[in-house]
Amino acid sequence: MAQAIVEVRGLAKWFGAHQVLAGIDLTVEPSQVVVIIGPSGSGKSTFLRCLNGLETAEKGTVRICGHPLVEDGRMIDDARLNQVRTDVGMVFQSFNLFPHLTVLENITLAPRSLGRLAHKQADLEARAFLDKVGLAEKADVYPGTLSGGQKQRVAIARALAMRPQVMMFDEATSALDPELVGEVLQVIKALAAEGMTMLIVTHEMGFAREVADTVVVMDQGGIVEQGPPAAIFTAPREARTRSFLQAVLERN
Repeated sequence: MAQAIVEVRGLAKWFGAHQVLAGIDLTVEPSQVVVIIGPSGSGKSTFLRCLNGLETAEKGTVRICGHPLVEDGRMIDDARLNQVRTDVGMVFQSFNLFPHLTVLENITLAPRSLGRLAHKQADLEARAFLDKVGLAEKADVYPGTLSGGQKQRVAIARALAMRPQVMMFDEATSALDPELVGEVLQVIKALAAEGMTMLIVTHEMGFAREVADTVVVMDQGGIVEQGPPAAIFTAPREARTRSFLQAVLERN
C-alpha cells in the first residue's frame, strides 16, 4: 500500500486561551482530493497553515510524505521544516505576487533561488506551467495588468513549479469577483483529473461536490464528520453538518 501523503493525529492548537483546533485526525492518500468545509471560524484555514508550518501546533503529530512536521506537539527545526515545505504547494486567498517581477520571474524565483533549476530550465518549466493554467501568453507581463482570476492562476503555476507532492488551497476563490471564480476552479479540477493530491478549503459547495473524493466538515475546531460527497451533501449524519448546509443553501 502506498505511503500516505498527509498523516495527522491529535492535532491541537490554541490562540491564547481559545482552542482553535481540538484533536484533529486525518489521513490523505496519494491522488486523493480532500475538500474541507464548515462555518467561518471553525479552524479550517488554521488547520491548513499547521500542515505547512505557518502556524505552530501545540499538540499532536503531523507527517508529510512520511517526514515528520510536528512530533509530540513540537515543530521540527527550521532546516527540516524548509525541506518538508518543498513537498507542499500552498495557494492562499491573496495572490502574493511580486509586482516588480514579470509573471515568468514570479514563477521561476523559488526554483532558481533554491538552486533546484538552472535559469534556462526554470524558464522552460515555468512556461509549461503557465500553459497548464491557460496563461502562456502572459509570461512577460507584470501582475498589475492581470485580473484577479489570472493572478490566482499564476499563483497556482508558481506553486506547481516547485513540483510539490500535495497542493493546499485556502479559499483560493474567495477574494475573486463571481465571474472570475470559474476559471480558477477549472484549473483545480484539471489538477484533480491528473491525480494531484490536494487539500482544499472552500465555500463553493457545488465545486466541493464535483471534485472531492472525501469531504471533511469542520466546526468549533474539530472534524464533525467526513465521507464521500454524495453522503455528506445528500444524507449527512450530524446535526451540525445539516445546519451548516442549510445555512449555505439559504444564503444562495
